[in-house]
Amino acid sequence: MSKKVLMVVTNHEKITDEQPTGIWLSEFGEAYNEFKQHGYEVTVASPQGGQAPVDPGSVSEDEPQEILDTKPHLENTTPIASVEAEEFDAIFLPGGHGTMFDFPDNEKLQKLLRNFYEADKIVAAVCHGPAGLVGATRSNGEPLVKGKRVNAFTDAEEVETTLDKHMPFLLESKLNELGATFVSGPNWSTHYEIDGNLITGQNPQSTEAVAKEVVKQLS
Repeated sequence: MSKKVLMVVTNHEKITDEQPTGIWLSEFGEAYNEFKQHGYEVTVASPQGGQAPVDPGSVSEDEPQEILDTKPHLENTTPIASVEAEEFDAIFLPGGHGTMFDFPDNEKLQKLLRNFYEADKIVAAVCHGPAGLVGATRSNGEPLVKGKRVNAFTDAEEVETTLDKHMPFLLESKLNELGATFVSGPNWSTHYEIDGNLITGQNPQSTEAVAKEVVKQLS
């Protein structure tokens, strides 16, 4: 039986009227390709289903072709309302600033994350993807990240993007408020944390390392 991975991506496409956002393409593409290379079945879902926007800033002229080739998988995503944790072995949340807006309060995503986590299935997220963990709780009502070592896009990195003032909250600060132990590396360095079945990475540079860790744990 091949392993099944659920990738959940954002539908949110604007930070301000002038500033488009969405998924950071390499965070989706690198992980997607890593999973497919190992013969996994990948389902790409989003809060609303349908088109998932790609942050234009993430598609540079020197973007590798194998990353660009994953874009079509974002054109008609499955609504998360129609998927259940039982159908999959792992969940992976790639980032992009869009996730800061439509992940934290999504009840279905919170339920999926709880179900994956409490079934001892892998919960992985990278960069702004851990915004999905912000609203997630365990069955006892405590934050899913409480007492866990986690990593995500850092407040210092956010300040460097100059988008910090437009964010609904800062991810590192919020995770700390929820009782997580936030452990990070220098800005823009590859860094990830593993705490049990929770794997979280810092930034686009960390995507491949997180995806490889998911593969390692699944095999």
